[in-house]
Amino acid sequence: MKKLLLLSLAIIVFVACQNKPQRYFEESAEIETVKAGIKAYENQDWEAWKSHFADTAKIFHNTNKAASPSEMIEGMQQMLSNFSSYGFSKEGGIHEMVIDKDGKTWVNYWGNWGGKANVTGKQLVIPVHLTLEFVDGKIVQEYAYYDTSGISKTLQEIEAAKVMADTTSMNN
Repeated sequence: MKKLLLLSLAIIVFVACQNKPQRYFEESAEIETVKAGIKAYENQDWEAWKSHFADTAKIFHNTNKAASPSEMIEGMQQMLSNFSSYGFSKEGGIHEMVIDKDGKTWVNYWGNWGGKANVTGKQLVIPVHLTLEFVDGKIVQEYAYYDTSGISKTLQEIEAAKVMADTTSMNN
């Protein structure tokens, strides 16, 4: 009787564990959307990049203040104009999709962004984490976290090099 009770309990536990919905994914349409967005960003195809976002999307990059996709494009274009090349490393990037306890769909990305400053030639590599919420196949929220100190220092070096070049040309 004891063995029958333990066997029944084991079967119930096994069946209960099998009925849980999958919450973590390494492949999904949403992950492919994030990959396509990264490719559009690298190609400066801003219309394609923006097409992955809902009209009301909010983007947060190292801040609690939301930006629209259009505002984000302006900021990215301004910053990227200081780099002769840039992009995300193709090696070691990790994508995962998660359906949280509230049923919200999120894609997380971890990778390294690299760029070469167009005035100084300095190479910069920055670890980046993105987490993006999807509704009906569109990004409704994007959060990005990365250390901005390397970018700030590089931009300061670019400005200093420009001032030095201007001063040198004025003295000649």
